[in-house]
Amino acid sequence: MSRTLAALLAATVCVGTAVAQTPSAALADAPPLTLAEALAAARAQSPGIDAADAGIRATDAARTVAGLRPNPSFEAQTENVAGSGQYRGLSSAETTVGLALPIELGGKRSARVAVADARGDRARLQAAIALADLELLVTQTYIEAAAAERRLLAAREQVGIANEALRVASDRVQVGDTSPIDQQRAEVQAINARTAADRAERAVAVARGNLARLIGRPVTGALDSIWFNAIGGYGPVLPAQASGTLALVAAKADVATADAQVRLARAQRIPDVTISASARRLEATNDVAAVFGVSIPIPLFNNGRAAVAQAKAERDQFDAQRRLALLDTERAIAAAQAEVADAAANARAAGGPALAAAQEAARIARIGYGQGKFGQLELLEAERTLSETRATATDALAAFHDAQARLRRLTSLAPAELQNSGDDQ
Repeated sequence: MSRTLAALLAATVCVGTAVAQTPSAALADAPPLTLAEALAAARAQSPGIDAADAGIRATDAARTVAGLRPNPSFEAQTENVAGSGQYRGLSSAETTVGLALPIELGGKRSARVAVADARGDRARLQAAIALADLELLVTQTYIEAAAAERRLLAAREQVGIANEALRVASDRVQVGDTSPIDQQRAEVQAINARTAADRAERAVAVARGNLARLIGRPVTGALDSIWFNAIGGYGPVLPAQASGTLALVAAKADVATADAQVRLARAQRIPDVTISASARRLEATNDVAAVFGVSIPIPLFNNGRAAVAQAKAERDQFDAQRRLALLDTERAIAAAQAEVADAAANARAAGGPALAAAQEAARIARIGYGQGKFGQLELLEAERTLSETRATATDALAAFHDAQARLRRLTSLAPAELQNSGDDQ
């Protein structure tokens, strides 16, 4: 019996040591992939970042277009032709050739530039938002992969324990120390453990594949278990401040764009003037005379008031959305801070005293079962509690890091040069 107990304990230690390193031996030789490296790789090849950069270039080009003046027009006309009498044919034709130049009044050009500048700031904010969203996605995917690896380690360790428990149960049945039902239970536990390990391996493959797609290269090494095990969240919770965050600055940028649209709508109410200068040739006398003209549209049917009213209403809409974004962001930050604190407490409890107690209970149950002091049901209950506690600890760590990542996304600050862009408008 002492040899059986020694073999059980030795197998448990060996299995625990082997699986505590990496999910597979192939990964042990590769350096671990840290979260910072994954974020850098994702930023370098993300289509979302490329799309945001293209949007910035588009608004820069739109700003150039907005600052351009209207093009002049070439005008040519022939009068007094194909008529009757002395106007038959081309003998009395009068040909006029000249240029017409529109002159914008009311500050339309500067108003267009202001709209383009506001849209450019919004595009740069959108690029920062896309980057923050990408970092959140990569972080959450990294957390999922790290948690899957941790579950695989626990599942493989459970396979080793279940196999050794099956061997001990078989030995005890052979010597008549216990009922054959113990061996059947142990076989069921071993089968279930192997099935769970297979399922955990597939989950790891899927999680690492998703991470590889985001960073644009295969994940050949293990993930950073030191980072995954770290639990922060100490100290007082800071007040929820939405000022300067991406969500609020983006809402302010929308208001700034709407303000610029109101200014443009007002400027467009002022009619533009078109001046023209031409030279007219009279076919009958072969003389040439200058022709000057001025054209001013009459705002009879469309005086621009409806466009101004529309722009003002849209501005009011965006301003209300800005106030709503302030409330929503502060509420979301406060909730996320509380969630981080709760997740940190859960992770410390599940991975600390609770896990230590479950490990000690399982250790005692294995020793007692090997010595015939405990029944198999007590051993199975202790192992089940340990397995559930390990799963709870892993889930708690994943929940903590996920809550931290979401809080970090909510409190991400806009670039300093854009934080006051809406106020400047």
